[in-house]
Amino acid sequence: MGWRMSEAVRAMTAEAFLDWCLGQEGRWELVDGVPVAMAGARRGHDLVVVNALTSLRPALRGGPCQPFTGDFAVRIPNGNIRRPDVGVDCGPVDLNGLTATDPRLVIEVLSPSTRTFDAIGKLREYQRVSGLLHIILVDPDEPRVWHWRRPAGGSWSDLLLEGLDAVVELPELGATLALRDLYEGLTFRHRLHPVPEPPA
Repeated sequence: MGWRMSEAVRAMTAEAFLDWCLGQEGRWELVDGVPVAMAGARRGHDLVVVNALTSLRPALRGGPCQPFTGDFAVRIPNGNIRRPDVGVDCGPVDLNGLTATDPRLVIEVLSPSTRTFDAIGKLREYQRVSGLLHIILVDPDEPRVWHWRRPAGGSWSDLLLEGLDAVVELPELGATLALRDLYEGLTFRHRLHPVPEPPA
């Protein structure tokens, strides 16, 4: 028997949440013990996700790392469960698994309703994930990407990349993400307000 909605809103453990998700429609994240439904994506958002996967898959083929979509989850040390738009997992492959065992990269495509939280709150959560080396925030409305990188044993640093000629370097994964490829099929009409800078 699946969870009733009255049960779903109670504080859940990560394990209970993942089991609960198997019987639900749509995608959900766990935030402070409460399931939160994720909104559907606009076409531009979806194109960026498809382009990122298309770029990463050939570079990773034959190696120990696999790309994954937002249907797969990343565990946050505080107990939250997040579903980045795109990620790379370098852990053992479990075809019945529900979460990445060794995530090295996550990509979030910003949306109007969540761009501020993704750029500050969710970023801080990802930065606490052990082993994660790259966090990429993509603006779907113009060719602009924020890339946070943490070398093994080092601390996080960030780089703003703008323009279709820019390239995100992912040396630990043996891959790159060219913005020209990432934004293939998109047109740009106007600039939005910049994403708020995370606190120091």
